[in-house]
This record gives sequence, structure tokens and C-alpha cells, in this order.
Amino acid sequence: MRTLPLPTGGEMPVLGLGTWRMGEDAKRRADEVKAVREAIALGYRLIDTAEMYGEGGAETVLGQAIGEALRANDVRREELFIVSKVYPHNASRRGTRDACERSLKRLGLDAIDLYLLHWRGSHPLRETVAAMHSLVADGRIAHWGVSNFDTDDMEELVEATGDGPGCAANQVYLSLGERGPEFSLLPWQRERGMPLMAYSPIDQGALAEDDGLAELAARLGVTAAQLALAAVIARPGVVVIPKAVRSAHLKENLAAADLRLDAATLAELDRLHPPPRRKTPLAMI
Repeated sequence: MRTLPLPTGGEMPVLGLGTWRMGEDAKRRADEVKAVREAIALGYRLIDTAEMYGEGGAETVLGQAIGEALRANDVRREELFIVSKVYPHNASRRGTRDACERSLKRLGLDAIDLYLLHWRGSHPLRETVAAMHSLVADGRIAHWGVSNFDTDDMEELVEATGDGPGCAANQVYLSLGERGPEFSLLPWQRERGMPLMAYSPIDQGALAEDDGLAELAARLGVTAAQLALAAVIARPGVVVIPKAVRSAHLKENLAAADLRLDAATLAELDRLHPPPRRKTPLAMI
């Protein structure tokens, strides 16, 4: 799996597993744990979650799956890159630390690899950043970052960071159907060597049913979903984290990381889903 370097050291895979909507129903828990276990067995190493997902339920699912995989020697802890997020209303200096400790307990881990502020809230950024710096210093997280921050938010974040370790990544909605971040945010992050993590890169499955993509994908011998993922990964500096539970989708998504799209294909994708010509508000779901 190809990786991207982080501006604060280390690296992350260009494709991972999202866990949004996991942990919401106890009846699905066994199947969700099984899906994460299979993802790890297939080679997924980047897994994204948040305290918001199922109000901690997704972290609990992930924690069980990781624990089982480690005990079975399917993977070593240092091979995994685990991402979680703090709710904005918890993101005060003390609240961020407390939320992180709750997440660590649910995950069954000593440290989170990348801890994000889920979106901007009422707490001053300086408080949240100070808490992140403290968590890094104490070894509870390896890196910190943000989610759903647009270019102006990122500029303000730089001012709030001070002398501590900087923001390692920003996670936003980016797909062929929602290319707004490509206008200014993605270039801003590229200049700073900061990966952009794309959530919902298949538009929650909608692009898998896109007729234009399906026709082009068929000519390439891949699925529309694979083509949609490969198109986003083809943007320098971008990581994708599609959610999947079914075995076929896990395998299909993972294979998309190995696709290489030529200039003609990329041009056709731009025709089907044009890049932005002006700045638009950052989309969120």
C-alpha cells in the first residue's frame, strides 16, 4: 500500500477503512467486528473512527476487532494507524483530554495515532491545540489534526498552534461528486505537505450507480466505485477512507489503491465531473 508522509513525521496509507454508522445497533455488532477483522486480514492498516459514531459504539467495535486481531497475531499494533475524533463540544483543554481517555478505553489502546477535532465549535482553537500538544507530549496520541476545516479555518489554526507540533492532517468531504476542496484547500495543504483525508469518497455509494462512471469503468475492467476511489487517490496529497462492511466491497475498495489512471482517463473523469471553477463553501455530511 502506497503511503503519504505526515508533516509531523511518519506516514499514513493512501486508503483506509471508515467506520461511520458502525456501533449504532447492538444486533449488528458481531457482523461489524467481523468486517473490521476481515479488513485487517486483507491488509487495511488505516482505520478511521470518532467518538460521535454511535456515541462511542464504533470505537467499541473497532477496539474489539483490534484486540482480537492482535491476540491472533494477525497484525502488530505498530502496523496499524488508528484515527479518532473529539466532539467540538468536548474540545476544551480539559474536555479534549477526558474525551481522548474515553476513546482510548473504548479502543483498548495506549495511544491513538491521529486525533482530530471533528469540526469547529465554541471552544477557542488555542485551548484545543494546547490540549492536543499535551496529549502528544504524554504519549496518548502520536499526531493531531482537524476535520471539516476550510482554508480560512486552517489559516487561523496555524496562528493558534504556536511552538508545539503542528496539524498533521485535515479530513473533509471530497469525491468526484464533491470536488470543492480542490479549488483552494487541497492546494493549501499540498504546499505544507499535509495530507487531506477524504471521507465519503464514493458519495455514500451514489457514485457506484453513476452511469457515466460505470461505462468508463467497464472499459477499464473495474467497477464504478473503484474508479471513483482511484480518481480521488490520484490527486496528490489525498487519502481516502471509504466505509465498507461487506466482504466484496472491502476487497473492491482495497484493490482501487493499486489502480493507475492515465491522462486520457483523468480528462474523461473531469468531463463527467468537472473540477471547481470558483471557491464554494466546504460541504459537510
